Amino acid sequence: MNNKALFEALRSLEQEKGISMDAMITQISKAIVIACKNNYGGNDDVEISMVPEKNSFDVKLNREVVEEVFDPDYEISLEDAQKIKKSATIGDKVAISLDPKNLGRIAVQTARSVIRQGIRDGEKGQMLAEFQSKQQEIVTAKVERIDPVSGGITIRIGKAEAVLPKSEQIGDETFKEGDLIKVYIVDVRTTDRGPRAFISRTHPDFVKRLFETEVPEIFDGVVEIKSVSREAGSRTKMAVYSNDKTIDAVGSCIGAKGARVNTIVEELGGEKIDIVEWSEDPAKFIAASLSPATVIKVVIENLEGKSCRVTVPDNQLSLAIGNKGQNARLAAKLTGWKIDIRPESGFFGEDEETEDEVLIDNTEDTTPEEVENIATETEEVEETAAEEPTEEVPVVEMNVDSFIDDILRTGNEE
Repeated sequence: MNNKALFEALRSLEQEKGISMDAMITQISKAIVIACKNNYGGNDDVEISMVPEKNSFDVKLNREVVEEVFDPDYEISLEDAQKIKKSATIGDKVAISLDPKNLGRIAVQTARSVIRQGIRDGEKGQMLAEFQSKQQEIVTAKVERIDPVSGGITIRIGKAEAVLPKSEQIGDETFKEGDLIKVYIVDVRTTDRGPRAFISRTHPDFVKRLFETEVPEIFDGVVEIKSVSREAGSRTKMAVYSNDKTIDAVGSCIGAKGARVNTIVEELGGEKIDIVEWSEDPAKFIAASLSPATVIKVVIENLEGKSCRVTVPDNQLSLAIGNKGQNARLAAKLTGWKIDIRPESGFFGEDEETEDEVLIDNTEDTTPEEVENIATETEEVEETAAEEPTEEVPVVEMNVDSFIDDILRTGNEE
């Protein structure tokens, strides 16, 4: 490989893997310095010049000019020095041109390791940048592999890979290799194993971002999503508010004949979505949050503690509470209030629940515990997937070892 071929290979690496040529030149220089240090008794006073525009690659080792040479790795005689530089005198340093192919076997192996590490670090940096640019956003990803044991899905986002655990999938949805799916990037972390994106389809903000994409009024900021509560695969409640009195917030989200909301319901596999109007008046907001049930009266019992008592018609009690308390639970999470639901008559059926006082924080941010659960699940899926032989996706049509050897064997030829 001559100098021109070397730089062409670096350009190819930049194009295929996204690792900049400057970064690889830095890594190659570092590898050659280490190799020289190992091969020349610890002398790392090396000058390396790599100029891609001129296809120039030059390596020189500095040695001190002395009268009598005791350590040839660090010193050079005056006579030999003046053959290289006529004006050399005792105490000067003379740069001696080196040919990387003359480096010893151990030095070459060390250099190879450094260059390979540079390629891996470059890939990790590209992956981290790609994930971070999409953090807390919805992305379309391609299904690469499906773990038959855990149900985890390995997906490709651009040039990076991530794992969607079974716990972060909606209900019993099924995918096959090659499918394009939408996922929400919850968080991005740098771990010992490199950058990791924690992704989900069950997160409440997944629904929020879908509405931002589907409803222009939300995207433009005219309609605002105040809070979302969700039990993925079953039901979602969303509170919206219009900053323009002429625009119906709920109607904008539903769309003509339900077109907008139906598109999102289809993406969520038939998950039911209740859209209610947010109000500064907690009584009105709490009453709306229990939709589709009719509320007769809301009594605020403790404003600071955010607890209230809600009265509904006797025949609406089961509807207000919902199946296994789901409607009341989601309403509590949506509003951030403890809700005590009572029938109008004041009497409860023998088999009916009498109240729902579960307070669920309605914050839109993922708690550290939730992210940790996703992270744990992701690690388990990745370990399971690692046990199965998988075919690597080729991204550069070159043998890395050969490529590194060619770099180290490149002389000063033009």
